[in-house]
Amino acid sequence: MSWLSKVRNSLSFIQKRDTTDTLWIKCPGCSEMLFIKDYTDNLSVCPRCGHHGRIGTDVRLDQLMDAGYALMPAPVVREDPLKFRDTKRYADRIRAARSANQHNDAYTNAYGTIDGKPAVVGVQDFGFMGGSMGMAVGNAFVAGVELAIREKCAYVAVTAAGGARMQEGILSLMQMPRTTVAISRLHAAGLPYIVLLTDPTTGGVTASYAMLGDIQIAEPGALIGFAGQRVIQDTIREKLPPGFQRAEYLYDHGMIDMVVHRHEMKATLANLIDYLTAARAA
Repeated sequence: MSWLSKVRNSLSFIQKRDTTDTLWIKCPGCSEMLFIKDYTDNLSVCPRCGHHGRIGTDVRLDQLMDAGYALMPAPVVREDPLKFRDTKRYADRIRAARSANQHNDAYTNAYGTIDGKPAVVGVQDFGFMGGSMGMAVGNAFVAGVELAIREKCAYVAVTAAGGARMQEGILSLMQMPRTTVAISRLHAAGLPYIVLLTDPTTGGVTASYAMLGDIQIAEPGALIGFAGQRVIQDTIREKLPPGFQRAEYLYDHGMIDMVVHRHEMKATLANLIDYLTAARAA
């Protein structure tokens, strides 16, 4: 037996301390190790490079809305209407996603106030099957718009998605015109529709409700586009410019109205709701 084995065996009585708490996180932007408490206290924004990390539904609502907001119940839809199966059954994928998340699907609405301004806020969570848009997402979006019309308040959509949910086929793609019609009803009622684009917002979501806001806001560095960069580059056979499909690039080219830091987002939304509501009332 080697001396190393003897030392290891002699220390076998010392139990390794188990910990379920993660103390550090690696910034995806600059690769620096950050103390996770400092990171979360800074709204999941890297204090060194300013990278805006992805956050879940409840954290997002807590950041944007005043305390006391109410969650809308999740819509009931027919699950797995196509009996879809790839490497797994779609029903099993849905079940696994729900076990890992606190909400029933990728889109959740809440009603309350933003700095005292009444609003319905719909949040799309990339952590639930990539935020993909299926019938549940479409129904939730339409329900949120209908609530805003009933309450005569603004509707704020926070988008984060990889696109349509392929397991629902054409039924997923039908959510694009459905949400567009809902937005037109909101406009007909004279109510503001504001979109907050977060990382990433792509595919059929970008091709529908994500780009139809009265005001388009994006978080710094957010990836926003329809097709992937590699697909575009292979199609046009040209090298894409630096920063292509990032929030700042879209702002410079007139595709969105504002790029707003997460620390300033709540106040910005409140000011926009106040201004748009007053302007439409006038």
